[in-house]
Amino acid sequence: MTQHPDPTYQDNHILAALPADVGERLYPALELIALPLGKVLYESGDTMGHVYFPTDSIVSLLYVMEDGASAEISVVGNEGIVGIALFMGGQSTPSRALVQSAGSAWRLSGKRLTDEFQRHGELQDVLLRYTQALITQMAQTAVCNRHHSIDQQLARWLLLSLDRLPSNCLTMTQELIANMLGVRREGVTEAAGKLQKLGVIEYYRGRITVLDRPRLEALSCECYAVVKRESDRLLTPQPHRQPV
Repeated sequence: MTQHPDPTYQDNHILAALPADVGERLYPALELIALPLGKVLYESGDTMGHVYFPTDSIVSLLYVMEDGASAEISVVGNEGIVGIALFMGGQSTPSRALVQSAGSAWRLSGKRLTDEFQRHGELQDVLLRYTQALITQMAQTAVCNRHHSIDQQLARWLLLSLDRLPSNCLTMTQELIANMLGVRREGVTEAAGKLQKLGVIEYYRGRITVLDRPRLEALSCECYAVVKRESDRLLTPQPHRQPV
């Protein structure tokens, strides 16, 4: 079995983008934790005490209806942070944060984050740009779920997930994918079967391996490209501010 190196701060793009002085203040306060598949980081309405910087895990932000039905509004992986309500001032959110791909994350207390955020420095710049990218993803997901086929939604979802993982494999049941997309499991089964017949993916016992990414991108709707383009624009490392 291949041994993967232990996660470092550099495995999360936000942490990696911090200048040395900010890192010196925050890195000692970070705690590396395991995020098993299906773990709930917070429920709708919870007051958040921590934020999470995923390294090789993916966290889905889900909106849950009164009858228990749910649909994913965005995914967060090694490009971002889970818990934006803390630095945006809301303290809580109506969504649920659920681990959809197991791995690790760096955890930081909400107070340490907001204290640094209120310095109005590099961390604030990075987090506000990330929040705009996340809002774009949420808006495009809503449009996609309304106007595009399950086949296209699945392709978009797989691509967004792959962008947030260090490999081309995901461990994910069809039932969980259906819950994420807010569709029936039979629809996901049919869509995944089509991709497998085309040689785009291999799906076996809850493990999805993408074999032909260019073809998957071609089969996706424009929603993936919109989100990817905006994320790349906003999250490309910026020149650090010069001290005044």
